[in-house]
Amino acid sequence: MADGAYDAVVVGAGAGGGAVAWRMTQRGWRVLLIDAGPAFDPEHDYGLDRPDWEKQRFRHKPGSEGETSFATLQALDPALADLRSWSLAQGPTHRESRRAVSGPGYHRVRGIGGSTLHFVGEAHRMNPESMRMRSRFGVAADWPVQYAELEPFYVEAERVLGVAGPTTAGDRWRSAAYPLSAHPLSRASRRLARGAAALQISWQANPRSALSAVYDGRPSCNYCGGCTHGCPRRDKGSADVTFIAKAKASGNCEVRPEHTLLRIVSGKGGRIEAIEVADATRRVQRIATPRLVLACGAVETPRVLLLQRGLASAQVGRNFLESVAWTSVADAGEPLMSFGGLPADAISWDRNRPDAIPGVIGGFRLGAAIHEADMIGAIAHAQRAVPGFGRAHKEAMRRSVGSLVAVGAVGESLPHEGSRIDLDLRRKDDFGRPLARIHSHVDAMTVKRLQAMAAATRALLEASGAGTLVEEFGTYDYFSSAHVFGTCRMGDDPRSSVVDANLRLHGSPNLWICDASVFPSSGGGEAPSLTIQALALRAVDRMS
Repeated sequence: MADGAYDAVVVGAGAGGGAVAWRMTQRGWRVLLIDAGPAFDPEHDYGLDRPDWEKQRFRHKPGSEGETSFATLQALDPALADLRSWSLAQGPTHRESRRAVSGPGYHRVRGIGGSTLHFVGEAHRMNPESMRMRSRFGVAADWPVQYAELEPFYVEAERVLGVAGPTTAGDRWRSAAYPLSAHPLSRASRRLARGAAALQISWQANPRSALSAVYDGRPSCNYCGGCTHGCPRRDKGSADVTFIAKAKASGNCEVRPEHTLLRIVSGKGGRIEAIEVADATRRVQRIATPRLVLACGAVETPRVLLLQRGLASAQVGRNFLESVAWTSVADAGEPLMSFGGLPADAISWDRNRPDAIPGVIGGFRLGAAIHEADMIGAIAHAQRAVPGFGRAHKEAMRRSVGSLVAVGAVGESLPHEGSRIDLDLRRKDDFGRPLARIHSHVDAMTVKRLQAMAAATRALLEASGAGTLVEEFGTYDYFSSAHVFGTCRMGDDPRSSVVDANLRLHGSPNLWICDASVFPSSGGGEAPSLTIQALALRAVDRMS
């Protein structure tokens, strides 16, 4: 397609951008989908078949990590030592007096498929009880879209992805069954199920965007455990092999990796006329578009708006919500082959409702988490779980690898004036533009929630007979987020929101935002990609 021949341009090729592009092609629209990052070839780029797979983790390519800045994080309270991260081999892993950034801090992938390339693949619907936080609890904001409106779009997204899930629905009522039956639980998760039964809490198959049977031309999962390293088989429902592949197959979608949005050109009445982008050779092109969709995530989307004159309201960048998480790892004392199996195969929703914890606003969920803890290879065990050296260390390693189990908790994140996104005027990208800067604050309510989460993970491990802890870590002393939300929240009132219920930017008739930045609340630990996709499908259906 020649420049200027598009009905819409979508910026960001992750969960939201991929779903938008596919839906637009269903309507017969000609779509340009661009992303600042590269394209990945599942069969050659991920490296799970290579000897150094564990050292490399997800094999980023040039330009796929991006850059983010961080403001100074808060001082830590010595009285909260029980929420500090530690491991048996290293002792305390964070010894500073202030909260620190763990690794890149904001864990993402830039590229065709976005962060779905390295996500675990949990496919969660939002709990309806978490969509009315303002009216029920006086915090965050209510969703202008109710669960019943989203439900048909959840069904459609699940069908495209091939989600495998349980027959029970709980709070998240369903109009149709999951496309595929749930995956069997691994030996490690069956061991944890004994503890859940003893505590009388639920423990069920986790809805997963990974195929439990051959589906739509893709093979079933082989349970290698490497989801977060990138799936070479295409059984994981990342956006590149599902929504984007279908959009390209329509003949109406052109996909351009390594194309960076530099400028949005506005006209009368706030209408978007064109965008200016730079390709991999830094050649700048102007592309006309009657419709523009931003789907760059809750950090980069507000940055895009803040960099454009006249597009950003005072609400852009506010209400930043992050991952609130705690993980406990313990020795089960028996070989369970816990390095294999489907990651995050089991989950408990018992404390997911926002009123589930006495005295605390906001819930959390529990899940099997040994793979997310990245404790599946020998190197991780040697560095973190098995102290010592020599013959005794080697013998302990033989006992330990495959015998560790982990329980992770992910919880609600509530808005705080100290948590926001702005521009760092001192740090610039390759085009001389300020980076997005993350401000993050853990408040007293979050501390209470984290304490409840830590107590729950430890209790489940102990009840499972795996009471010897070898490592614990969480987001009290470290900023480490893959799920971020809220910086361009949706709502009916432009004074307190950035986009309307149809995800259209207030004040602009042809610009939409389709990513987790529009979430008014984070939910009690639900992974966001499925909700992003359901919202995106609904938004396209309401575009003119």
